[in-house]
Amino acid sequence: MSIDERIVADLVANRIEFVTTVPCKQLGGVIERIEACPDIHHVPANKEDEGMGLCAGAFMAGKRPMIIMQNTALGVTINTLVTLTQFYRMPLPMLISYRGELGEPVACQVEMAVHTKALLAQLHIPTYHFHKQDDVAELDKILKHTFMCNKPVAILTDASFWGGY
Repeated sequence: MSIDERIVADLVANRIEFVTTVPCKQLGGVIERIEACPDIHHVPANKEDEGMGLCAGAFMAGKRPMIIMQNTALGVTINTLVTLTQFYRMPLPMLISYRGELGEPVACQVEMAVHTKALLAQLHIPTYHFHKQDDVAELDKILKHTFMCNKPVAILTDASFWGGY
């Protein structure tokens, strides 16, 4: 089973029925599998904070949501994470491509990488960092934890997890 198939299988096993995504090259395979999965309603979003609003609506309608995004847009989501997701105790798994580390070919991606983990820590959002493909074995437990404690959780996936830039 490919890493993309494994991720989508864990989403289905945890009854995640609604996923919104913002385009990302590293996450492209997962997004394609989600789009093809009959058990998941996929709604592409223009911006990450818009996607979080869609996830909030899905949650209020009784669905289990997830957002897939890049870390470089974390800054635009802070208000939504705090005043909507955290305040109303919404579980929101966030599968995040962690751009800007060693080997990053796009200079502007590096700046947000410097701040990503500190921002998540400041917001008290549990954060898991996948470096190796074997780390995906933790995804099922992370998803269960997210919905048990009704909190957003960040799953950072760096370039080495996806096989490089």
